[in-house]
Amino acid sequence: MLKQALTILKKFYGYDAFRPGQENIIVNLLQGKDTVAIMPTGAGKSICFQIPALILPGITLVVSPLISLMKDQVDALAQQGIPATYINSSLASSEVSRRLYDISENRYKLVYVAPERLSTDYFQSILNKITISMLAIDEAHCLSQWGHDFRPSYQQITPFIHSLKSRPIISAFTATATPEVKDDIIMLLGLDHPNVQVNGFDRPNLYFSVLRGEDKKKYIINYVKNHADQSGIIYAATRKEVDSIYELLSQKGLKAGHYHAGISDMERTRQQDDYLYDNIQVMVATNAFGMGIDKSNVRYVIHYNMPKNIEAYYQEAGRSGRDGEPGECILLFSPQDTMTQKFLIDVSTENEERKAHEFGKLQTMVDYCHTPDCLRKFIVQYFGETKAPDTCDNCSNCNDESELVDITVDAQKIFSCIYRMNERFGITMIADVLKGSQNKNVLKFHFDTISTYGILSERTVKDIKLIIQRLAATQYLTLTESEYPVVKLTQNAYAVMKGQSSVWQKISKERKANIDSSLFQTLRTLRKELAAKDNVPPYLVFSDATLQDMCSQLPLTLQDMRQVKGIGERKLEKYGDLFLRVIIEQTSSETVSNLQLPRHEEMNTETKKKKTTTNKQEKVSTYEQTYALYKQGFTAKEIAASRKLKLDTIIQHFCRLSLERPEENINLDQFIPEGSEINILNAIKKIGSIKAVSAIKTALPDTSYGAIQAVIAKYKIH
Repeated sequence: MLKQALTILKKFYGYDAFRPGQENIIVNLLQGKDTVAIMPTGAGKSICFQIPALILPGITLVVSPLISLMKDQVDALAQQGIPATYINSSLASSEVSRRLYDISENRYKLVYVAPERLSTDYFQSILNKITISMLAIDEAHCLSQWGHDFRPSYQQITPFIHSLKSRPIISAFTATATPEVKDDIIMLLGLDHPNVQVNGFDRPNLYFSVLRGEDKKKYIINYVKNHADQSGIIYAATRKEVDSIYELLSQKGLKAGHYHAGISDMERTRQQDDYLYDNIQVMVATNAFGMGIDKSNVRYVIHYNMPKNIEAYYQEAGRSGRDGEPGECILLFSPQDTMTQKFLIDVSTENEERKAHEFGKLQTMVDYCHTPDCLRKFIVQYFGETKAPDTCDNCSNCNDESELVDITVDAQKIFSCIYRMNERFGITMIADVLKGSQNKNVLKFHFDTISTYGILSERTVKDIKLIIQRLAATQYLTLTESEYPVVKLTQNAYAVMKGQSSVWQKISKERKANIDSSLFQTLRTLRKELAAKDNVPPYLVFSDATLQDMCSQLPLTLQDMRQVKGIGERKLEKYGDLFLRVIIEQTSSETVSNLQLPRHEEMNTETKKKKTTTNKQEKVSTYEQTYALYKQGFTAKEIAASRKLKLDTIIQHFCRLSLERPEENINLDQFIPEGSEINILNAIKKIGSIKAVSAIKTALPDTSYGAIQAVIAKYKIH
């Protein structure tokens, strides 16, 4: 039985062995046992019912909630040479009739249907004439009203089972089911002592992060630009936000699509196809773009808004890294997200008991966004795993390199201002008062006369807003549930105002180091020279804000310079090269100076002068940068994270260091996993050459390039 399953696995799917958990499920189904399988996204649920379907007599009926999901699965099966079809509302009546006839003639092994189809008399009459060996229910959490995506149409499944002349094997599959939902599935389907296979909820290849108080649109633009060669999804809560983000990305020249229920079926299909075929880089979507997506090479999922519950978040975030390769799951949280989700729950849920249940799940989602503990542990514990480790080293909380800063004084100023404004206004008005703005609304309410007016004048309005948002995210402030939320103080804030507690917040370290004011002054000098030459005021060349943005972004090409605020095509053409040259020259010299290279690696004065004269723009080599950071006490992993390079690349630098500088006594064993060394040496011996490291890698697919290079360097193999 298992041997036959393995033969099919290899023949149709091209794999030699099952993934963890698949074998047990397949064997149980082939033995005729009802089965409930809870497996994380990407674990291969479909194979678990498709392979038994090919072995069992008759057909397997698959209940699936989405038209797009059915089509994708059937198309994939057709590519593999497996006879399968689907029946849904997208087909013309003549095509439905043809397929029903083929079903009655036993021409298929798998038939995908929507749950609504099960209640039609004609469909039932056809199925009662043939052998149905198994009923496979995909996305089985839709059965339970306590599930995150309850669908009343799924309640038609149990009556359908009772209507059949003989009861088939029942299999139910889902990736997101709490213990409560799992029990509901078993009870609603009337399963008698079913085999329950829980493969765990952890997706170790995914990196989870929650960012609070970010400028969301700026963050998304920068992220998508920096991952231009990767496929991603950006989820937003409303159609309006989806369209806004889509237009913003398109204006920046980024290949984006958009998907929500407000666009036509034809347009949604076109957008989805463009995404699946990699014609566009990133899809901006509501949760309508979810379960039906089987794209395996999605590298990141960004939630522009917080979802309404953990199940929805985990399922949507799980679109990333389905191929098992690293994926990133980023949630951009703001307090307004909570109000939006409360509104959506309120208008979409009539049953008061279910509404209260949804609000409870929403609060758990909010707790996830605030927890200082491991994000992965929070998720898997929610789904009932009790033995999750305390840390994972693969989430933003476990890998937090932020600095803990005491912001008590600023917080007291903000709380005092809100108090003096009688807790009647929103974030923008509060920020304007703290800044000391002269806008008409501030003056209208005479807020220019209160003691906190202008008390944070040294900060920008944007910075003040971000601080207020962070204070709300950490529960010092709350926002009212209204179209224009009003900021209120909590008991935590009153304790701070009375001096009874302090406010400490983590401030993220800048990933891109800014050049100090010396670069800004150099750019100002150049601007003045050019302005004098053109006989215009300096600000007409570039504003201070533009020069500051140059210092922040440090463009290295004219294309980079296009992203700096305030530079149009004409100014780019006229001044771009001149400013770019200064930035490159000063950045290069600053880089060399800051790296603090050891004495024996420094050039003598005469050589240095000659080299500078010959090529002022030459930067310190990437290897030398790694070496300098190593000398300052950083580990390979820390250097890779700091320099945004692959760990294998940094290991290669360490290997070179061990060969060229033996006095450093580099321990290469730290890069060679236990048990790998002998395998690598045997592979080198068998291949007979190390010229093609890729050949060694092919022979040892589970071994990293870094480990291979480390062994080669350790034994000084040439």
